[in-house]
Amino acid sequence: MIDNLGDIRLFVEAAQLGSLSAAGRKLGLTPAAASARLAKLEGGLKARLFERTTRQLRLTDEGRLYLNCCQQALRALDDAKAALQEGQNAVRGKVRISATSDFGRNLLMHWLDEFNVLYPDVTFALTLSDSLSNLVQEDIDLAIRFGVPQDSSLVARRLAPNPRVLCASPEYIARRGEPKDPLDLARFDCIVLGTASGPVNEWRFTRGAETVTYTVPLESARETNDGAVAREWALRGYGIVIKSMWDVEADLKSDGLRVLLPDWRYPDAPLHALYHRNRFMAPRVRVLLDFLADRFATVTGELEAQFGLPHPPDSEPKPHADLRLAPRHAAKAPRRKGL
Repeated sequence: MIDNLGDIRLFVEAAQLGSLSAAGRKLGLTPAAASARLAKLEGGLKARLFERTTRQLRLTDEGRLYLNCCQQALRALDDAKAALQEGQNAVRGKVRISATSDFGRNLLMHWLDEFNVLYPDVTFALTLSDSLSNLVQEDIDLAIRFGVPQDSSLVARRLAPNPRVLCASPEYIARRGEPKDPLDLARFDCIVLGTASGPVNEWRFTRGAETVTYTVPLESARETNDGAVAREWALRGYGIVIKSMWDVEADLKSDGLRVLLPDWRYPDAPLHALYHRNRFMAPRVRVLLDFLADRFATVTGELEAQFGLPHPPDSEPKPHADLRLAPRHAAKAPRRKGL
C-alpha cells in the first residue's frame, strides 16, 4: 500500500470531490497525470473504481468497497503520523462517537462538555442511534452500547454495570398505584420497545433465587422502536417502561420518573465502549475513553445507593477490563434486545 499511497489518496479525493481533475489540482497533478495514476491503480487492483463520462465520475460497486477501506487506512496512517509528530500527550482533533439516543442526549452530551473543559482542542462528531452502527463503514472511533455484540473485529471495554429499572411517572403512579410484584403488572399499562428481532415484551425479573417472567400483551401495550419515544411516553404518564438506569438518570433525579419494584432485578446488559481491534487509537480517543470510564465509576455507586437498586453480582467483569472478542472462543454474551 505504501508504494501506491499517493494513488490511493488521489482516488479518495476524486471520490469525495466527484472530479478527477479537481482531485489532481488539489494534489498538484495535471489532468493527464491524475488520469494516468488512477489507471495505474485500477490496473494493479484489476478492477474499475469509477464509471467515467465527460460530465460525471461515479463510483462502481468495487469502488465503493475500496473507498471505505482506503478511508480507514489513510485515517489510521494520518493518526499515527500525528501521534509521532505531536507526542503521546497531545490531545487534539475530532472524535467520532456513536451512542444510544437517550443516553447520548441525557448524559453523554453533558460529559463531553466536561471533557472539553479539560481538553478544549478536541471536537466531537456525535451520532445517536438505538441500532448498532457499523464502526468501519460509518468511520466511528468509539461506540457506547449496552451488551456485547458478536463481532470479532471489535474490542469491548466494559464501562459500567447497567441496572435496568422499571419506572413510571409520579402522575401515573398517583392515578393507577404501584404493582406489588411482577405478575401484578397485568393491571397496568406497559410500554414495549421493539427491536429488529421483535418486540421485547417478555420481562424477566429475579429476586434472590426467585425468577418471575411477565409477558406484556402486545394488543394493549404501547410499542415503539425508539428508546427516546418510550421514555417520553413514560414521562407523559402513559404507562410503565423498562429503561437503562443511564437513560433515565436525570429523570430519576428530578422525580420525572420513579423506580417501581426496586427489590426485583431485570437482566443487565453492561455498558461497553466498542472500538476497532486493528485501528491505531489516537491519544484523543484513549484519553476520552479513560475519562468516561472514571465518570461512570463515580456515578454508578451514587445512583445505586440513591435509588435502592440491587447491586450487580460480584462475578461481573471489572469496569476497566477489555473484553477482546474472538470469532470462535468468545464467551457468549447475554442475549440483548435493542442495543
